Amino acid sequence: MKGLNLIDENIIQAQLEVSSRSGTEQVREIITKARELKGLESAEVATLLQCNDPTVLQEMFHAAREVKESIYGNRLVLFSPLYISNLCQNDCQYCAFRVRNKNIRRKALTQEEIAEEVRHLVRTGHKRILLVAGEATPEEGLDYILNAIETIYATREGKGEIRRVNTEIAPLTVEEFRRLKDSKIGTYVLFQETYHLGTYKKMHLSGPKADYYWRLGAMGRALEGGIDDVGIGALFGLYDFRFEVLALLQHARHLEKVYGIGPHTISVPRLEPADGSEIAANPPCPVSDGDFKKIVAILRLAVPYTGIIMSTRETAKIRAETFALGVSQISAGSRTNPGGYSEGDRSGAQFQLGDHRSLDEVIFDIVRMGYVPSFCTGCYRLGRTGEDFMDLAKPGLIKQFCLPNAILTFKEYLEDYATRETHAAGFSLIEKSLAEIPSAKRRDETENRLIQIEQGERDLYF
Repeated sequence: MKGLNLIDENIIQAQLEVSSRSGTEQVREIITKARELKGLESAEVATLLQCNDPTVLQEMFHAAREVKESIYGNRLVLFSPLYISNLCQNDCQYCAFRVRNKNIRRKALTQEEIAEEVRHLVRTGHKRILLVAGEATPEEGLDYILNAIETIYATREGKGEIRRVNTEIAPLTVEEFRRLKDSKIGTYVLFQETYHLGTYKKMHLSGPKADYYWRLGAMGRALEGGIDDVGIGALFGLYDFRFEVLALLQHARHLEKVYGIGPHTISVPRLEPADGSEIAANPPCPVSDGDFKKIVAILRLAVPYTGIIMSTRETAKIRAETFALGVSQISAGSRTNPGGYSEGDRSGAQFQLGDHRSLDEVIFDIVRMGYVPSFCTGCYRLGRTGEDFMDLAKPGLIKQFCLPNAILTFKEYLEDYATRETHAAGFSLIEKSLAEIPSAKRRDETENRLIQIEQGERDLYF
C-alpha cells in the first residue's frame, strides 16, 4: 500500500545532527530563498529549526509574514469544530476520549441534536464547520457520519446556513472515502499525532489507532478515494518538535510526489490538559511559546501554499502572535464536547481550551489587528480544489479570489450577526480593504456585490 514507509527517521536524525553546526549566515541564506515562495528542502528546514538567535528569528518571523501575505493576503478564515460523538475505542494516553477514561460523560448526538448544535453555530454567524467524532460510532457506522453531514447541510436558521463541512474522523478504506467524498465534504483532516514510531506505540496502547501505518496511509487512501483536499498535523508535546516538523514535511512531500497534491492544511495543536490524562497535563516534550512561534513560521516558509490552522487550544495572546507568522485559518467560539454549543457546558470535552472568547469577540479583535475575517467557501463550490487549488496557491494567484471573497462573507456577517461595536470596526476595515484589491475590475465587481448584500442577497462569491 502506498505511503506505509514514507517517514525515514534516520534521515531526519542525520539532518538534525548536521544542521546543529550551521551558522547564522546559512540561516539568513535560507530565509532569503524562502521569500521566493518555492518552499524549502528538508535539510534547510532542519537548519532553521536549530536557530535560536533572537535577531535572526525576528528576520525569520518577518519573512514568514511576507510569504503568507504574498499568497493569501491579510485574511483569516474562521470555522468552528462540531463534536458529534465522544465514543471511542482507542486508548490514547493524552486524550480525554480514551476508552479507559471513566470520568467523562459519553454521548453520540442524535440527528436532531446535531441540527440544534448547527442552529446555535449559525445564529452566531458561522459558515464553516469541522465535524469531529471519536473513533467509535453508533451502530450505523459510517452512515452515522454521512447522515450527520446531510443534517448539517440541510439545517437553516434565519438567513444563515453551513456552506462547507470538513471532517476529522477515523481513517477509512478507499471505498469508504469514496462514500465520504460523495457527501460533499470539503477537506478531510487527520493528525498522525506523533510521527516518531516508538513514541506513537507508547502513546496508543490499544484500539484501531494503535496501528501507526494504517493511520499514516490514510491520506493516500483519501486521495485515491477522490478526496482532493486533505489536512495533516502533529500534536506537539509528545516528541521533539524538530523531528515532528521534519516528518510533517516528509509527509507533505510524499503526497506531492505520489499524488500530485500537497496538504491543503497543516494544523499545529499543542498538547493541552485533558480529563483523565496525566501525560496531557505534563507533556513529555513540552514546547515553549517561543519554539511554538518558530514552528509556525518555519512551516509557512517550508510549505508556503498550505493553510496553517491555529485552534482555540491556544490563548488569545499566543493566537494573535502567530497570525503574523503565517497562520491563515482559525477556529473561534469552540466547544470540544458533543452538545457543548446548545447545552452551554463543557462536560465530556476532549481537552481544555485556551481561548474562550465568542466568535464576535474574536472577530472584533482580529479586525482591530487589521486582518479581514473570512467565511469563504468559494473554492470548494467552484471546484478550485486539489491540483487546481495548488496551481493557484503556489504562485500566489489564489489571493485574487481570497480578499474579495473574504470581504463579501465578512459583509454578510456584519449585516446579520455583528454587535454594534464590531459592525463599526468592520465597516471601516472593508472600506480600507477594497482599496487593496489590485484589479480595478474585480474591485468594482466586489463593490457592486456589497450593495447586493445590503439589499438582502447572500452567498455571493468569485
